[in-house]
Parts: sequence; structure tokens; C-alpha cells
Amino acid sequence: MTVDETPVRIGLFGLLGSGNSGNDGSLEAVLDQLRARRPGAVVDAMCGGPETVATRYGIPATRLNWYRGEYRTASRVGSIAAKGLGKLVDVVRTAAWVRRHDAVIVPGTGVLETTLPLRPWGFPYSLFLLCAMGRLFGTRVALVSVGAGPIGNRPTRVLTRWSTRLAAYRSYRDTASREAMRAMGVDTSRDEVYADLVFALPAPAANESAGMPGPVCVGVMDFHGNNDERDRAEEIHHRYLDGTTRFVRALVEEGRPVRLLTGDELDRPVAAAIVDAVGSPLVTVAEAASLADLMKETACADSVVATRYHNIVCALKVGTPTLALSYSTKSDVLMAEMGMGAYCHPAREADADRLLEQFRELERDSARLRRTLFERNQAVARRVEQQFTDLAAVLLPASGPHHALRETP
Repeated sequence: MTVDETPVRIGLFGLLGSGNSGNDGSLEAVLDQLRARRPGAVVDAMCGGPETVATRYGIPATRLNWYRGEYRTASRVGSIAAKGLGKLVDVVRTAAWVRRHDAVIVPGTGVLETTLPLRPWGFPYSLFLLCAMGRLFGTRVALVSVGAGPIGNRPTRVLTRWSTRLAAYRSYRDTASREAMRAMGVDTSRDEVYADLVFALPAPAANESAGMPGPVCVGVMDFHGNNDERDRAEEIHHRYLDGTTRFVRALVEEGRPVRLLTGDELDRPVAAAIVDAVGSPLVTVAEAASLADLMKETACADSVVATRYHNIVCALKVGTPTLALSYSTKSDVLMAEMGMGAYCHPAREADADRLLEQFRELERDSARLRRTLFERNQAVARRVEQQFTDLAAVLLPASGPHHALRETP
């Protein structure tokens, strides 16, 4: 085989296959594009759930961390020591994996934010290792349409800033993410803003039947505040759960069927708690294992009220009027971009009465909102397509030597 015919070796990196449908949807979007644009590429993953990724997506996958209990709290001496040893072992493992590739893609997701509780020596450390090893071995690391936000914890902020600086390519899913990195001291002058990668996935048609009313989909979340609110975590969670439960109960009292949606395995106990508290056959839980399943659910709904970011993305993509129980700026920015900025409600202040008022206004304005979403989705689709075109030009040249993807030392 000549040098020009050597397959391009591409790695995918992140908390993929770990039970979060949004993360997996971003992986799926990138895989679809790689297979369409460079079918001869050799693709594998270093991720949180290698068994799931290998089975579901048909690519080889290796575990992100040597220590399997990485994301469990270490309280005993043995587990603490194992975690510490794992950090050292992961340096060697990450280096060996990175150097086998011409490029590594981190597909979307909020890898540069701490809107949920996050320890610096967890994923931020893993991402730093990836970007540092990429620079060391000349493997191009691409952070593609990622989310970012202000980071209060200093060690996490330092690791995130250096990871971003060391990456060979960066793009963001919204302007707020790019601005957050600029404020952290990263030169973003050549970084582009596109859209969330999930908008590249195929979607079913929205429900427009004139027959029986469809359900109201309510996306719930195991929400305890962000990384800087650990001291108030239980208070925040109780307020969110109580407000959401009261809202669902009010819909049921009006005879409305409610479908509870989750976006992570962690959300299932929250859905179960709401079902138990309301105690009505009108409340059911959707068994949605993927974003495709979530899109089908939201496409059949009259309206959606959702908390998790990618639950909101799914509903907006299929054109269903949506009210966001927003827990971070990214949700507010997305809703505004899709013409839905008036329909945001703070998750930390979940007020069932106010939520009901906003919901009724949403339903009264449903026809206009569906037209708006149709127009905005067309614009978003063009931006996502441009993201993949630009990324292919940087990482996947149509021809050229095998080493063309590698950075000059």
C-alpha cells in the first residue's frame, strides 16, 4: 500500500456510552459524518462506556480510565490509593492511545463547563491528558462544537484552560461558550461557532394531527445545582422536584396525559418519584434509550417541558413547542436562538403556578411557534453542515499523505 493509501486513523474521546443520551447523540452525529465523508478511515474510541459504544456503534473502544471506580466517591484508603495510582497509569494509557492516531475528535457535549457537579481530577484531568499528549505526539486533537461556561473551581479552570490551549482545533456550539473561553484567557480569534452536533441527526416529523390531543412530555433530571453549589445541593434538588411534581399533578387534574422523559440513567429515580407522588395512570415514563427515541417521543407530543439540555434540543429539532426548565446559560441561549426565549423557567426556582402560566401561554401560541421552529431549524441545519465541511477540510483531506494530519513539531 502506498503512503497516500494508508487509512486515516481517527479516535473519538469522551464520556460516551456512560448512560447519557446527549453525549451518545453527539458521538452518533460525528460517526455518521465520518462514515459518509471518509468511509475508509479507521475509527475507534476511548470512552466511559466502551462495551456500550462497541456494541451500539460497531467500533473498537477502550476504557477512559484504568480505575473502574473513577467516578465513585473514594472513602476508604484502598479506593483512594487506587484512584491515585489510576491517575499515573492513565498518563501512560492515554499517551499510548493518542500516538496511534492521526486525529482525535472530542464530539460536542459540555466538556468545558461545570454546570453539573464535577471534580477537577475526573474528566477535566482526562481531557488535559488527551490534549497534552496530542501536542506531544503531533496528533491533532479537535474539540468540535463543544459547550463551555464560567468555571469557579481554580484547579478545574486551570486544567480546562490548558486543555483548550493545547487542542489543535476548537469550535463551539454557541457564542456564550466561545466568550467563556475567551474570558478564561484562551485566544478564540480563530475559533468558530456553529451549533450543537445533535442537530445533524435525522428527526421524525412533528405531530400535526387534528385528532385526539397528544401527551405533554416532561423531561426530568437528577438536578442538584452546579459545581459551585454543592453546599445547597439537596435544597436545590428538593425545590426542583417539588415544583416539577406539582406541575405534573396540575396537568393530570386537567385530564392531560404526561410522558416523563429522562436523558441519563441518573434521572430514572426522579421520574419514579414523580410517578409515585402523583399516583395517576395518566403519568407514564418513556423508555427512551437514545436521542432517536427521545425525538420520537417529543414529535408525538403537543408540548414539551424539559430540563436536560439535549431533551430541549430534541424537542426543538422536531419542531414541538417547548418550555425549558433552564439550569444554565446554554439552555437560555439555545431557546433564544430558536425563537423560544420567552419560554424559559429557572430550574432552581421551579414554581408550579408560574410554570403553568407559561405553559398555557406556550400552548396558545403553538401554531406560530411551530412555524418559527421550522424556519430556525433550517438555519441551524446549514450551520451544522458547515461545521462538518470545515472540520473535514482540517482533519480529513480528500487526498494527501498519511502524515498530512499531523502537526509540525
